[in-house]
Amino acid sequence: MSDLRYVLLSDGSSDNALVPLLTWILRQNLPRHAIQPQWADLRHLRRLPKNLAEKIIACKKLYDFDLLFVHRDAEAQPRELRVAEIQAAVAEAGVGPRPVACCVVPVRMQEAWFLFDEDAIRKASGNPSGRIPLDMPPLSSVEREPDPKSLLHRLLREASGLSARRKRRLKVAQRVHRVPVFIEDFSPLRDLSAFVALEADIKTALSKIGL
Repeated sequence: MSDLRYVLLSDGSSDNALVPLLTWILRQNLPRHAIQPQWADLRHLRRLPKNLAEKIIACKKLYDFDLLFVHRDAEAQPRELRVAEIQAAVAEAGVGPRPVACCVVPVRMQEAWFLFDEDAIRKASGNPSGRIPLDMPPLSSVEREPDPKSLLHRLLREASGLSARRKRRLKVAQRVHRVPVFIEDFSPLRDLSAFVALEADIKTALSKIGL
């Protein structure tokens, strides 16, 4: 068994919640490889990178990896625009041919990809056996949710079963990180355009490094 090392460079520290999802995709495509993920923590640098290209250059200096994931939420912009921004930054940073960079661009926000698994949300809320009905959006509509982060926060509070006062005090941002950890199968997301594009990009990237 050989190793595949990857680094996720994300918009912010909260986006390291994407690591379980990316690791799952890689394991689906490389069942005989040991996947070694890292999240790029650049906050300790004496001189903080000013733009995405500088962040990519910093990653190359700090981490040893085969595959670089660069995350940007699409938010109100077309996915193609975010991908073009990432590709321009990659070209400016001089990445390639190894390591290979791969774009991670959820529609609107990455939380949209965590809205399909009710059991994972209940477990992350700290109340796995709860029976309070959750107003889960249909999977087909999660990419159209105007604010998936707020929706996921609300669902976690509802699932917790806490009183109104304790719900307000719940550290829901920390709970968000636990949701993807409890998701065992991300394959339902293959019905979503942005996830399909991500998996296709990963397969292309893996072929570039001979895997």
